[in-house]
Amino acid sequence: MSYSIDLRKRVVDYVENGGRIAQAAVLFKVGRATIYRWLGRSDLQATKVKRRKIKLDWQALEKDVKENPDARLIDRTKKFGTRPSAISYALKEMKITRKKKNFVTRRETEKKG
Repeated sequence: MSYSIDLRKRVVDYVENGGRIAQAAVLFKVGRATIYRWLGRSDLQATKVKRRKIKLDWQALEKDVKENPDARLIDRTKKFGTRPSAISYALKEMKITRKKKNFVTRRETEKKG
């Protein structure tokens, strides 16, 4: 959860009017690094990150899913060089669900026959 705009403005005003950053951190119960970040910004609004695109190319993943629909998650992980959670998150955000196939085992066919 982010700090309120009101608190951010009060902290920045306190420091700009001669208060020390260490005192402001104790007084307002905010980290010093946070105050330094706020002082370096022109806008005090909280930044909202939709998604971080570090390693995974979503378009390539979508293309791979269309070409190889039966590939396992671990195979895609090795192919793209990421973690399984990254692939799973991307597939979920793209609204691509995994299709389950019904495989019949030998025991089931022997029981029926």
